[in-house]
Amino acid sequence: MAEMKLPRLMISAPGSGTGKTTLVCGLLKALMNKGLSVAAFKSGPDYIDPMFHSRVIGAKSRNLDLFMLGEDTARMLVAKNAAHVDVAVFEGAMGFYDGMGKTTEASAYALACACDTPVVLVVNGKGAALSIAAMIKGFKDFRKDSHIVGAILNNVNPMSYLFYKDVIEQETGVKLLGYFPVMTDCNFESRHLGLVTAEEIGDLQQIVERLAAQAAKSIDLDALLEVAQASAPFEYQPVCLEQLGQEKVRVAIAEDKAFCFYYQDALDLLSELGAELVPFSPVNDAHLPENCHGLVLGGGYPELYAEQLANNESMLADVKAAVTGGMPCFAECGGFMYLLERYREGEKVYNWVGAIEGETALTKKLTRFGYVHLTAQEDNVLCAAGGKINGHEFHYSDSTNNGHSFVAAKASGRGSWECATANATMYAGYPHIHLWGNVDFARSFMQHCYEHAAQKSNK
Repeated sequence: MAEMKLPRLMISAPGSGTGKTTLVCGLLKALMNKGLSVAAFKSGPDYIDPMFHSRVIGAKSRNLDLFMLGEDTARMLVAKNAAHVDVAVFEGAMGFYDGMGKTTEASAYALACACDTPVVLVVNGKGAALSIAAMIKGFKDFRKDSHIVGAILNNVNPMSYLFYKDVIEQETGVKLLGYFPVMTDCNFESRHLGLVTAEEIGDLQQIVERLAAQAAKSIDLDALLEVAQASAPFEYQPVCLEQLGQEKVRVAIAEDKAFCFYYQDALDLLSELGAELVPFSPVNDAHLPENCHGLVLGGGYPELYAEQLANNESMLADVKAAVTGGMPCFAECGGFMYLLERYREGEKVYNWVGAIEGETALTKKLTRFGYVHLTAQEDNVLCAAGGKINGHEFHYSDSTNNGHSFVAAKASGRGSWECATANATMYAGYPHIHLWGNVDFARSFMQHCYEHAAQKSNK
C-alpha cells in the first residue's frame, strides 16, 4: 500500500438540481485563478458533468464509480490523476446518500468514505430560513462517518446569508463557507440525458468566468482550501501495466458532437496497453483514418445528428467495411445504434452503417436505467464465455435487435435480459462499461487489434 499527501474535498448536495455542477465549475476556475493546479473527479457514471469540469481546468476530469470500479481501483485512479496537483475536487452525484436502490452503495457518501474525503454540502436556500439548519444537521448526522464538515448556500442573497450564518453554524456544528446568489444567466440547459454537453455552449468560458468571479466574491476560498488541506494521507495500491506489443497500434475513435461519451481513464488504459488513439468524426469526416487496426464508437447523441450521419455515405461505407471485414470494434450505446441499419424518427427513416441488422428509434421514456452485472454467453472480442463486468444503461432509445451475446442482470436483482451483439471481432450493445472494471476486457480488445495489424502486414 502506498501513501501520498493529497489535499481534497467533495462538493455534494441533498439532491439533484441544486446547482452542484454550476457551482463546481465556478470553484474550479476560481481556484485556478488563485494559481492552483486542480484535478476534478465526478462520482457515478455520468459522462456530461466531467465534460464541463474538463473545459474549465483544461485537463480531463475523471469518473469514480464504485459499482463499476470497486474501491481499490477508484483510489488508485485518484492517486494516478492527482499526483501532481495542489487540490483535488470531487463532485457528488444525485443526493449525497443516494446509492443503489434503498442503500448508500455506490453513492457520493460511499465514495467520500472510500477516499476519506471531507464533504462540503451545497444547499438550496431559496424559500427557507432556519430550516436550512435542519437539513444540514440531518445530513451530517444521518451517518456518523458522513465526512460533512462545511456547507455552501445556493440561491440566497448576501443579507440573508449573513443574517442566518451564525445560527446555522451553532445549530449544526457545520461551518458555512459562503453562498451563491441566483444567477439566471449562468444556468446550463438540459435535455433527455441530462445537461447539454459543454461543447454545445458557445459562451461557456464567459459563463465560467462570471461564476468564478462570484465564487471569489462570496465563497471563502481560503477556508475551503483549509478543509482540503486537513485531509488525511491518501492510501492506494499502485497498478503496473505493460504494453502488449513493441510498437503502438492505431485505433480509430469517434469523437465529435454525436459521439462524446467516454471515460477518460478507460481510454488511457487502452493507450497504456498499446493503442495510439486516432480521433475522427463520423459526422464531418469523409473517411476513417488510414492504417488503423481497431475501432471505438462511444455513446453520445447520434439521434440529434441522424441526417448528417446518414448523408455521410462514404463514412458509413468505411465503417461497415471495417467492421464486417474483421477490424476489432468496441461500440456502446450511441455507437451501437450507429452500427444498425436504420434510425427511425416518426415517418422519417435514416440509413446508418448496417453492420448489424435492425433499426433504432427514440421512445418517450427511459427504456433502460441503472446498474447491471454483465455476463458473456459466448466467446467474443472482450472476453471468453462467462466473462463478467459491471456496467450501466441509461437511454431513451430502443432497437429491434438489442443482441443476445451477454446477459444483463440488474444490480438490484429485479430482472435480467439479453443484450449486445458480440463475436470474435466486435462488441456492440447498449450497456456502458468502464474498462478499468475488468482490465482483461481491455487487454483482450487490444490483443485482437495487434493480431489484426499482424494479419494485415502479412498480406
